[in-house]
Amino acid sequence: MSSFEWPEKLPFLGAFLRLRSEAMRCRGCLGELRENSEAGLCARCWSGLIPLPVDRCERCALIHGLDRECPEPVAWTHGDAIWDYHGGRPAFGALLMPGIKAGEWGWRTALLGRAAAVPLPAFAAEVDLITTVPAHPWRKWRRGFDLAEDVARLVAQRVGKPYKPLLRKPIRSQRQTGLPEGRRRRLPRKAFALMTPGLEGKTILLVDDVWTTGTTLLRCAELLAKAGAAEIRVLTLFRAL
Repeated sequence: MSSFEWPEKLPFLGAFLRLRSEAMRCRGCLGELRENSEAGLCARCWSGLIPLPVDRCERCALIHGLDRECPEPVAWTHGDAIWDYHGGRPAFGALLMPGIKAGEWGWRTALLGRAAAVPLPAFAAEVDLITTVPAHPWRKWRRGFDLAEDVARLVAQRVGKPYKPLLRKPIRSQRQTGLPEGRRRRLPRKAFALMTPGLEGKTILLVDDVWTTGTTLLRCAELLAKAGAAEIRVLTLFRAL
């Protein structure tokens, strides 16, 4: 049997291989999966993990010029993110994060592996405690993990500082994901609660997965300051520019 005759002699095998070839497409750009692909995403899509511009503000991580105040309210001395949420084609953070929040373990594992290898800002190591913006307990249970907590624990391990959950999200609190920007900015102060009082004199690194309007970070930082924290710093995986 010659190599070019087998599809005609074995039509079911040819159909199977064609279906297999069509299935082996990148879940991001639908291109072919070749070398260096991971978790169903090609190397080109993974290259969409793009760092933020070097001339960003050291508090809000946006570009607004040294002569202007931050366009969004901040309650911390240093703020930064590792990657641009809208970087890459397709916009990789915007592709990745909804899938992870829906429980995509493969993407989570691959992203954490890359987060373990990128440089961290120097201010991340100059703290007393590392904590995280808490996830809703029901959603954390449903997907089996909390990405922000995973990142906070990873950062704590890398810089050699203790991780401690200081905040919680009440059961009846509203989900922020998917809400329009105006409603996200009106997040009530009772959306989070303090678990551990007595933070007097502490410098705390607050970690989250995505920084969009900054309102969630702001509410958490306000609680930590109210509990006596001397200084709060912010670090996230992604920043929406």
